Amino acid sequence: MTEISKPLFSARLASSALLLTAAFAGGNVWAQNAGAGAQRTANVVQLSAQGTVEVRQDWMTATLSATKDGRDAATVQSQLQKVVEAAMSTLRADAKNGEMELSTGNFSISPRYGSSGKVEGWQGQAEIVLQGRDFVRITQAAAKVQDMTLANMGFGLSREAREKVEGEAQSKAIENFRQRATAISKSFGFAGYSLREVSVNGSGGTVRPMPRPRMMGMAKASMSDAAPLAVEADRAEVTVSVGGSIQMQ
Repeated sequence: MTEISKPLFSARLASSALLLTAAFAGGNVWAQNAGAGAQRTANVVQLSAQGTVEVRQDWMTATLSATKDGRDAATVQSQLQKVVEAAMSTLRADAKNGEMELSTGNFSISPRYGSSGKVEGWQGQAEIVLQGRDFVRITQAAAKVQDMTLANMGFGLSREAREKVEGEAQSKAIENFRQRATAISKSFGFAGYSLREVSVNGSGGTVRPMPRPRMMGMAKASMSDAAPLAVEADRAEVTVSVGGSIQMQ
């Protein structure tokens, strides 16, 4: 049997003692970390709040449309081009940045099939889009256009109005979130809270038109044969949402 020298045996005992000490220390650190993690996840509440501002829509979009039908596509295209060019020439005099902006819209030509399934002719459609803040200017200008009809009309918010209203709605949403967080913390017997994470829905907000019955009986009438339409924009609600989590303290 090989004898183990006392110095070597003592060194091995000391090494084992160090390993045991390190193991206990590691266990204590793990326990402390686990306890800290439990504290960080305890008393956490998820909540959300909204801020809403009502505003009158200040941006109008009107679409004028013309349709043509013919035996060949080239003829239909030429006819539509002439109508659009004449209309644009008439409208440019009233165009003004922000008040009435002018652009061409959809331009399409498609075959017209007969009962036998063969192409019997061609039909096309062209559009001009008028949009801006000056509703009177837009409707009066549209009424001057020959050979086109008012196909669609709608209202919305200009970029400037949207940014302003979204800022107000966001402030309301944040304040509502803070009030809810305070009320919930107090309801559970805590003195206050700390904010863990939060998200703000500020990418355009949500614009919801206010319901109002309205008649657009002249929408398909020839604009050149009718007086300018009397229009009024609806009101809209702009909503911004705030959501996140708090830790009650």
